[in-house]
Amino acid sequence: MQMIEAVIKPHKLDAVKQALAEIGVLGVTAIECKGFGKQMGHTERYRGAKVDVGFVPKIMLRICVKDQDVDSTVDAIMLHARTGEVGDGKVFVYPVQKVYRIRTKEEDDLAL
Repeated sequence: MQMIEAVIKPHKLDAVKQALAEIGVLGVTAIECKGFGKQMGHTERYRGAKVDVGFVPKIMLRICVKDQDVDSTVDAIMLHARTGEVGDGKVFVYPVQKVYRIRTKEEDDLAL
Protein backbone atom coordinates (compact mmCIF):
# COMPACT_ATOMS: atom_id res chain seq x y z
CA MET A 1 0.00 0.00 0.00
CA GLN A 2 1.07 3.55 -0.68
CA MET A 3 0.01 6.92 0.70
CA ILE A 4 -0.38 9.60 -1.94
CA GLU A 5 -0.29 13.14 -0.66
CA ALA A 6 -1.09 15.86 -3.18
CA VAL A 7 -1.05 19.61 -2.63
CA ILE A 8 -3.22 21.31 -5.24
CA LYS A 9 -4.95 24.60 -5.99
CA PRO A 10 -8.39 24.84 -4.34
CA HIS A 11 -10.28 25.50 -7.58
CA LYS A 12 -9.01 22.17 -8.97
CA LEU A 13 -10.48 20.06 -6.16
CA ASP A 14 -13.76 19.16 -7.88
CA ALA A 15 -12.04 18.11 -11.12
CA VAL A 16 -9.52 15.94 -9.25
CA LYS A 17 -12.24 14.41 -7.04
CA GLN A 18 -14.33 13.49 -10.09
CA ALA A 19 -11.31 12.01 -11.92
CA LEU A 20 -10.44 9.89 -8.89
CA ALA A 21 -14.02 8.63 -8.60
CA GLU A 22 -13.96 7.66 -12.29
CA ILE A 23 -10.94 5.39 -11.74
CA GLY A 24 -12.46 3.85 -8.62
CA VAL A 25 -10.62 5.78 -5.90
CA LEU A 26 -13.31 6.68 -3.39
CA GLY A 27 -11.42 7.23 -0.13
CA VAL A 28 -9.93 10.72 -0.14
CA THR A 29 -9.21 13.12 2.72
CA ALA A 30 -9.06 16.81 1.77
CA ILE A 31 -7.47 19.30 4.13
CA GLU A 32 -7.50 23.08 3.65
CA CYS A 33 -4.01 24.42 4.17
CA LYS A 34 -1.68 27.26 3.20
CA GLY A 35 1.82 27.16 1.83
CA PHE A 36 4.27 28.48 -0.70
CA GLY A 37 6.96 27.13 -2.98
CA LYS A 38 8.92 28.74 -5.76
CA GLN A 39 6.33 31.50 -6.12
CA MET A 40 7.17 32.59 -2.54
CA GLY A 41 3.57 33.44 -1.71
CA HIS A 42 1.75 36.24 -3.47
CA THR A 43 1.09 39.95 -3.15
CA GLU A 44 -2.20 41.81 -3.17
CA ARG A 45 -3.05 45.47 -3.40
CA TYR A 46 -4.69 47.05 -0.36
CA ARG A 47 -5.58 50.74 -0.60
CA GLY A 48 -3.07 51.17 -3.40
CA ALA A 49 -0.14 49.57 -1.58
CA LYS A 50 1.28 46.13 -2.31
CA VAL A 51 0.93 43.77 0.64
CA ASP A 52 2.86 40.49 0.84
CA VAL A 53 0.30 37.86 1.80
CA GLY A 54 2.94 35.12 2.16
CA PHE A 55 1.10 31.83 2.21
CA VAL A 56 -1.16 30.75 -0.64
CA PRO A 57 -4.36 28.76 -0.01
CA LYS A 58 -4.01 25.10 -1.02
CA ILE A 59 -5.80 21.79 -0.60
CA MET A 60 -3.91 18.72 0.62
CA LEU A 61 -5.33 15.39 -0.50
CA ARG A 62 -4.39 12.20 1.31
CA ILE A 63 -5.20 8.96 -0.47
CA CYS A 64 -4.15 5.45 0.54
CA VAL A 65 -4.19 3.01 -2.40
CA LYS A 66 -3.03 -0.48 -3.28
CA ASP A 67 0.38 -0.66 -4.93
CA GLN A 68 -1.11 -1.44 -8.34
CA ASP A 69 -3.30 1.69 -8.22
CA VAL A 70 -0.54 4.22 -7.54
CA ASP A 71 0.30 5.12 -11.14
CA SER A 72 -3.29 5.62 -12.29
CA THR A 73 -4.09 7.68 -9.19
CA VAL A 74 -1.05 9.92 -9.60
CA ASP A 75 -1.75 10.31 -13.33
CA ALA A 76 -5.35 11.38 -12.61
CA ILE A 77 -4.20 13.96 -10.05
CA MET A 78 -1.46 15.32 -12.32
CA LEU A 79 -3.78 15.61 -15.33
CA HIS A 80 -6.69 17.29 -13.55
CA ALA A 81 -4.79 19.52 -11.08
CA ARG A 82 -2.45 21.02 -13.68
CA THR A 83 -2.91 24.60 -14.90
CA GLY A 84 0.59 25.04 -16.30
CA GLU A 85 1.31 27.92 -13.95
CA VAL A 86 3.65 28.23 -10.99
CA GLY A 87 2.01 26.90 -7.84
CA ASP A 88 0.15 23.93 -9.35
CA GLY A 89 1.38 21.84 -6.42
CA LYS A 90 3.19 18.61 -5.67
CA VAL A 91 2.45 14.91 -5.34
CA PHE A 92 4.26 12.76 -2.77
CA VAL A 93 4.10 8.96 -2.60
CA TYR A 94 5.33 6.94 0.35
CA PRO A 95 4.82 3.42 1.71
CA VAL A 96 2.22 2.51 4.31
CA GLN A 97 3.04 -0.32 6.70
CA LYS A 98 -0.41 -1.07 8.08
CA VAL A 99 -4.01 0.09 7.70
CA TYR A 100 -6.87 -0.76 10.03
CA ARG A 101 -10.59 -0.09 9.63
CA ILE A 102 -11.75 0.87 13.10
CA ARG A 103 -15.36 -0.29 12.74
CA THR A 104 -14.65 -3.86 11.54
CA LYS A 105 -11.01 -4.33 12.58
CA GLU A 106 -10.14 -5.29 8.99
CA GLU A 107 -6.50 -4.86 8.05
CA ASP A 108 -4.45 -3.72 5.05
CA ASP A 109 -6.10 -4.19 1.61
CA LEU A 110 -9.40 -5.19 3.21
CA ALA A 111 -9.39 -1.97 5.20
CA LEU A 112 -9.14 0.20 2.11
